[in-house]
Amino acid sequence: MKALFFLRHYNDIDHITPVIHKWMGSGHTCDIVLIGNSRFRNDYRIEFLRKLDGVRMAYIGDLLPPVEFARWFVQTLILIRSLRRPFIGPVMAALAKTYDARRRAPVWHSTAQRLLERSFGSPHEGTGEGVVVFDWIERNSSICVEWVEIVLSTARAMGLGTVSLPHGDSPHASQLIRRRELRLEPDTTFANAGIFDKVVVPNELCSVRFRPFMDNRKLAVLGSPRYCDEWLAKLATLMPPSPLTRSASRLKVVIFLRKSNFSTFWEEVGEVVRIVAGFPGVELIIKPHTRGGWQQSLTRDPSVRRLANVSVAGNIHSIHLMNWADVIIDLATSVVFEAVKAKKPVLAGDYLHAGRSALAEYLPETELRCRDDVYRQIEGFLSHGCDNFYIEAHHQRFVKEMIEVGDPDVLSRYVALLEGQVRPRASRDQSCPEERAVNLACG
Repeated sequence: MKALFFLRHYNDIDHITPVIHKWMGSGHTCDIVLIGNSRFRNDYRIEFLRKLDGVRMAYIGDLLPPVEFARWFVQTLILIRSLRRPFIGPVMAALAKTYDARRRAPVWHSTAQRLLERSFGSPHEGTGEGVVVFDWIERNSSICVEWVEIVLSTARAMGLGTVSLPHGDSPHASQLIRRRELRLEPDTTFANAGIFDKVVVPNELCSVRFRPFMDNRKLAVLGSPRYCDEWLAKLATLMPPSPLTRSASRLKVVIFLRKSNFSTFWEEVGEVVRIVAGFPGVELIIKPHTRGGWQQSLTRDPSVRRLANVSVAGNIHSIHLMNWADVIIDLATSVVFEAVKAKKPVLAGDYLHAGRSALAEYLPETELRCRDDVYRQIEGFLSHGCDNFYIEAHHQRFVKEMIEVGDPDVLSRYVALLEGQVRPRASRDQSCPEERAVNLACG
């Protein structure tokens, strides 16, 4: 069986690479098209996938004629919401209005047809069997929904299945978490997921955002491919050497920041940094988000940068930072789920942002509610060590409901779902053994 995977950026790579690995290990083949920044071609996981037998990988700019790629790229840029900012925003809006959907459509259709026929043959020559996979396409996607929708409609016309796989594990248990989000109602940006035949989420917490816009037959809850045992064991063999070395400091702390569009109380984050740095023998590294980290005020604060035992991480992989740290302070990111699984202490800094984190919801012992909590926790780690931090019943519930969703064999469920969508349309409309297996984990 054959699949065509589109990958955009680190989130896609984090969460879909495990599925591709399992897909290939099940005896199938695939094409991978990189459609984000070309620098991701050098990611160590991309290098791993490229070497697998049966994988054919390419950057989209190498597959399209130069003029067509240039037009595709420009059309993509003018529709990206993240570029609708002061100065450049009005220019992009004007371009989108002038170069409207009718004028953009020929390039969208041409590129979609070219990429799909490369993988599956022409509608007359192809087998009509295969599946096309993107990650979630929503709010500030670096690839516009308009193009994805045309790719999917073209795929369906060729008899192919279409699946949306996760690019996150829902670190928030609340909804109003971004700037200017003021109404508690279904978020229509997730309605875009309805353009897929199947939408896969890792846990029930994630499913809440999609359920208002689709029925249970379309939505599948299959567990976390990124943090399941099978993939973490494999990932440990792929990681490049860490640039970090263990120093003589008594307690090593890492704080993971969120993207700039989330409502974060930066002044108080800075105070937390100063509290932690004020303890003798403590070393602190601040890790900005991989996208938009340069926009965060904390990393530019001279008073923070002058602290001798505080540094700001550059391009260091998050897993290297977690392996180095004794304790982690988190502003609601899913990257820390791996540390939680390993029972390394993670402190949920919920009072530092507008959301309620999944960690604080499932593991109340992790929650920081004020500066006193920060001080007492750091003091306690220095005095008593970092063992036995979690309440075992809480930890088991988190792993069961957020990571495994039934049993640890997460990746097999993903492969079964994709296999069920590879079948020709007539077969997919009927229940098949693969789909029946997956339905056990569907919402």
